[in-house]
Amino acid sequence: MKKHFFAFSLIACAVGVTLPTQAFAVKLYGAGSLRDSLTEVAESFNEKYGIPVETRFGPSGLTREFIEQEFSETGKSADVFASADINNPQTLFEEGLSEPVVNFTSNRMTAVVRSGLGITSDNLLDFLLKPEIKLGTSTPIADPSGDYAWEIFDKANQIKSSNSQILKNKALQLVGGNPNAPIVPNGKNNLVYFLEQTKQADIFLAYYTSGKTAQATEGGENLQIVELPDYLATKANYGLTTLKNADPDGEKLAEYILSPKGQEILAKYGFSEPSTSVPKHQGGGGILLAVGVAFILNKKQVLVKKQLIKIVNGDAEQGCHNLFE
Repeated sequence: MKKHFFAFSLIACAVGVTLPTQAFAVKLYGAGSLRDSLTEVAESFNEKYGIPVETRFGPSGLTREFIEQEFSETGKSADVFASADINNPQTLFEEGLSEPVVNFTSNRMTAVVRSGLGITSDNLLDFLLKPEIKLGTSTPIADPSGDYAWEIFDKANQIKSSNSQILKNKALQLVGGNPNAPIVPNGKNNLVYFLEQTKQADIFLAYYTSGKTAQATEGGENLQIVELPDYLATKANYGLTTLKNADPDGEKLAEYILSPKGQEILAKYGFSEPSTSVPKHQGGGGILLAVGVAFILNKKQVLVKKQLIKIVNGDAEQGCHNLFE
């Protein structure tokens, strides 16, 4: 008899609490460079757990500002933020708007070059400095890709002290939130559009993953990805955080992004393994999201066991309430 009551109580709890949550999607905000990869991760997550994911992708700096605005107006924002850098999600953490940040994947900057220029890693800087070469970048501050480009320019001063300023002066901020940037037609790949179709740029400093996507796009087959020489090499560490007042399923999504399956999907799009180090300004807290999700799940399992005991002992109403609060 007790076994039947136990089974009935579980069904009652599930029907009373689990089903209504399915009407709400987990909200994921991500960097524009993660659009294809995290869209697939979200679809895989939904397929496994039956939890829909609502996504929004764009420049990480502008997305961080949007999250701050949402919190100021409503006290809540997305559930998960996946940024193309550590600094933007770290800012949210330091403002008390998110959990500690973890580096969940990495990328690297490259030079994506239109066909026919004969550029190599060895002569790349010489070409970048040529007055006649049109150099495209993203927008600093608004988009980490622009910040990384400016970091590359500063590294060029190792060769000649005036190089950085020359490059910054000639850089065309064609994407990443610049309000004066040309409008890219819907459905067009940015790099293909600017490098091959309109030829508004000859070289574009962009993520390796963005270059791979452009090459796989119609019209981008002849684009060349040139690796930066060692003295200009710039890595992009991506930060993941769950936001304040996030839906519990947001934690599950963050865990899935960090899981072997999530990492496998990211690797398919050209992303590399996350760094094993945590930025110094963040302290040790950044590792908490990676290991904390497992801790939280384990803690919930213990709570579930305790509440099931209450249900079996006859306190079904209180047991169900505590089980799903």
